[in-house]
Amino acid sequence: MLQLPRAEYVPPLVSLDEAYELCRQVTATYAKTFYLGTLLMPPAKRRAIWAIYVWCRRTDELVDGPQAATTTLATLDEWEARLEDIFSGRPHDAMDLALTATLEHYPLNIQPFRDMIAGQRMDLRRSRYETFAELELYCYRVAGTVGLMSLEVMGGDPYSDRLCAPWVDPYQAKGTLKDQAIALGIANQLTNILRDVGEDMRRGRIYLPLEDLAAFNYTEEDLQRGVIDDRWRALMRFQIQRARQFYREAEVGVAYLERDARWPVWSALMLYRQILDVIEANDYDVFNRRAFVSDWRKLLFIPVSWLKASF
Repeated sequence: MLQLPRAEYVPPLVSLDEAYELCRQVTATYAKTFYLGTLLMPPAKRRAIWAIYVWCRRTDELVDGPQAATTTLATLDEWEARLEDIFSGRPHDAMDLALTATLEHYPLNIQPFRDMIAGQRMDLRRSRYETFAELELYCYRVAGTVGLMSLEVMGGDPYSDRLCAPWVDPYQAKGTLKDQAIALGIANQLTNILRDVGEDMRRGRIYLPLEDLAAFNYTEEDLQRGVIDDRWRALMRFQIQRARQFYREAEVGVAYLERDARWPVWSALMLYRQILDVIEANDYDVFNRRAFVSDWRKLLFIPVSWLKASF
């Protein structure tokens, strides 16, 4: 195959502080709840998380953003080549520079980043998932990977005293700290899927497993018409319980993070899980009403999450 020469490398002409500031602005603009949680972290960790978030967002935007119509598998191949450059210390722009600097301070593995790009390839190739096993793989790739990336920044604490916390039963814990980090990412993605059912349907995508629709005698045509009846409510209750199970698995891991990471992670977990409560309060209408957590409710959970992180 003919290999075209790559363009001559030109390093970004910005300072590292400017690069991180740009990442901060992007995070604050597009992920307000998540950004609120990062402000509870020490400065070095929060800057690293902003850099990771921005790379993940840019990757997602290739398939879900304004320019998504022009994205092909070749586009994602080029993005993966650029990822290799970042890990080789060759950033292409300011936001790449922030991630390159983060790699110098934290032992991030490139594989979760590659897996996330593989998740975007899934989005290009398919718009339906037959089984939950297929959807779970997709959720791992586009969100569970974020948990793995973030874990390297948060850090695990093998000498944690969390065994004393009343809500932590180590004998009921499922998997390793990495498993629990993945579980949090999957829980968040399942929450996104449930919140965005109507929006995704209008884009021709159905993420709810088709086997689940069939089990509740709910059809694609019902979904397209936004039918809300007892079948839909039962289906949504089932999906919400599944998402909450992943949150419960993730909770165990939070207690074993380094102490300065527990509060922000508890905050992010509790705030995002609240979206499920809002969906229930909206009588499962995700076709006409977007579920979101109000600002005053977010503030209410900040001290609660602090208490959970402190015991």
